[in-house]
Amino acid sequence: MTQSNQNNQKQTDQQAQSSKKPQGKMPRPPVQTFIFWLVILFALPVLIILLGKGRQPETDELIQSEFEQMLEDGEIESATVIREPNLGITAIKGKYASPSAQTEEGEAKFRHYRVEVTYTDKLDELLREHAERRDAEIDKNIWGNILMTVLPLLLLVALIYFLFSRQLKSAGRGALQFGKSKAQLAEPTQESVTFDDVAGIDEAKEDVQEIVEFLSSPKKFQDIGGKIPKGALMIGPPGTGKTLLARAISGEAEVPFFSISGSDFVEMFVGVGASRVRDMFEEGKNHAPCLIFIDEIDAVGRSRFSGIGGGHDEREQTLNALLAEMDGFEPNTGIIVLAATNRPDVLDPALLRPGRFDRRITVDLPDMAGRTEILNIHCKNVKLTEGVDVATIAKGTPGFSGADLANLVNEAALGAAKRDKDGIDLEELEEARDRVRWGKERRSRALDQHERKITAYHEAGHTLVNLHTHRGTPLHKVTIIPRGQAYLGATMSLPEKDRYTQSKSEIEDELVRLMAGRLAEKLIFDDVTNGASMDLRTATDVARRMVCEWGMSDALGPLAYGNRQQQIYLGRDITKTEDYSEETARTIDNAIREILNTAEDRAHKILTENIDQLKTLGDTLLEKETLGAEEIRELLGIPVPESESDESEEQEQEDKTHDEPEQEQKQKEDNTSGENESDTDESDESSDEKDKEDTDNA
Repeated sequence: MTQSNQNNQKQTDQQAQSSKKPQGKMPRPPVQTFIFWLVILFALPVLIILLGKGRQPETDELIQSEFEQMLEDGEIESATVIREPNLGITAIKGKYASPSAQTEEGEAKFRHYRVEVTYTDKLDELLREHAERRDAEIDKNIWGNILMTVLPLLLLVALIYFLFSRQLKSAGRGALQFGKSKAQLAEPTQESVTFDDVAGIDEAKEDVQEIVEFLSSPKKFQDIGGKIPKGALMIGPPGTGKTLLARAISGEAEVPFFSISGSDFVEMFVGVGASRVRDMFEEGKNHAPCLIFIDEIDAVGRSRFSGIGGGHDEREQTLNALLAEMDGFEPNTGIIVLAATNRPDVLDPALLRPGRFDRRITVDLPDMAGRTEILNIHCKNVKLTEGVDVATIAKGTPGFSGADLANLVNEAALGAAKRDKDGIDLEELEEARDRVRWGKERRSRALDQHERKITAYHEAGHTLVNLHTHRGTPLHKVTIIPRGQAYLGATMSLPEKDRYTQSKSEIEDELVRLMAGRLAEKLIFDDVTNGASMDLRTATDVARRMVCEWGMSDALGPLAYGNRQQQIYLGRDITKTEDYSEETARTIDNAIREILNTAEDRAHKILTENIDQLKTLGDTLLEKETLGAEEIRELLGIPVPESESDESEEQEQEDKTHDEPEQEQKQKEDNTSGENESDTDESDESSDEKDKEDTDNA
């Protein structure tokens, strides 16, 4: 009795273990199997024909003239006329007496013959006169007829299979599974990315780590009355690490993880996307508790009620199914939905409400400390030379996302390998940063001497005004080597630290610098070119925002006019109207013109007072093509402003007060500035974005 109980227990354990294993998909028949059966189908009738011929007696093949002579000589014993259904009489077979072969009794020995003939009246008369035994039969070539009938059909089926089988499989794993979910199930052991590989987004990591912790030990939260969040929406600019964070969750969570893209739900057939949504959640219920990650959810979750398109199109049907599955009449317990998007403004309000997405996780651009951590992670896989401090590069890359920094390190590695260097040095990293931010140098672009001279004095005007205005973004370097698609030259500025606000005086200095290039052309050549179009467009946009958004106009006061800075979503904003009158619009235009005229007057005054420095800098740029900020200050005899030197000293003092090991302390003392976190709240307009780099172009 005890032994039988043990056997039953073993069987129960085996069944439980087999039930825990994920149900695998039915293996698809390989192409080799199809080819094998196709060969068998062709070879079988051929083999039967050959075997049938093997059982027939030995036959002599005759020609028609020889056969007619044998008829006249009386050597033909029998003749059987063979008629084919479509061709008539084509052959004759039978027996004939061979004079050369005789039996033991001396009689002639009969042999079988076959002759292909053209049946004529003369041949018919000969057969009737000399062939005593005549017969006729119809050629019943069954297998040949079958091959002639079936072979074209088989070739057509094979052609369709090879041309369309892959498309059918990729469209929905076969025609019979067109409405099945395309979500891929990932086991924790299959994903190598962990939270240690994610940097620069500490708050977002904390939010998702709580979800992973709840799945691993839910009792700790349930004892207090906490409920598992049904969904979390990750929001942030492109390249900030939303998908990487989801991969880290897949590597850390000890539960099944389904991943799918929002575009995988969208098909040309109405109802297919909704069917895939239902099938995905059905698979999630079978593997609960589990995580479902939907990347680029804006492809399927765009706002309804737009008045554009029908009410029963595929996208809306798919969205309705998604809403019902996430929080409908039947609750989905044990399923957490993670989604990522960089356009939360276009998502449907019903999708964003609590109960579907209880938590919004902001994945923003990293600050300087975050950029340093990201660079350290990416630099683990490359070879750096001694003395390279990635904090220097992190300080000069405000507004860079994690993807931009990964591209920067890769470009530096490619450049070092191209120049046969032993490792990546600081020069390669800085060149890679300039290439990612402003584009690659285009030395092959042919410019005549006059155009080079115009570009040199244009950039010299930007640079000179930058050095004589001490507020705003400091100068980095200036070049007249074409970069990117549109730059003939560039005056590059880089902030010393992360900035989240800008004062009115700093913005006005930026406008003065933008207007300086065009004025330099006018002072030197007494003419202007269209090379300043980007400068004028940028300056006009900044001045308009000063008036309409930031309340920096004395004539209009602290009011905001219009919402032109937002991205237009056609489904909702196509009928938007302005919220001010024509008279106010005229006042806005006058205020913008006044701001730009004031900036132009300031730039004209600086350039005329320092015309000799402008000519010296322009001639030097023509000779050297690229100059750094320190070279320019030394050339023109302009010292470093006290504000910048005092700021550097304050940052060095802050670095010295950090409690870190001596080696890291020494590295930070070598840097000109350390980390300096801003204590002010983030404003609506972040000045650490790339449009605040003040890249002045010719």
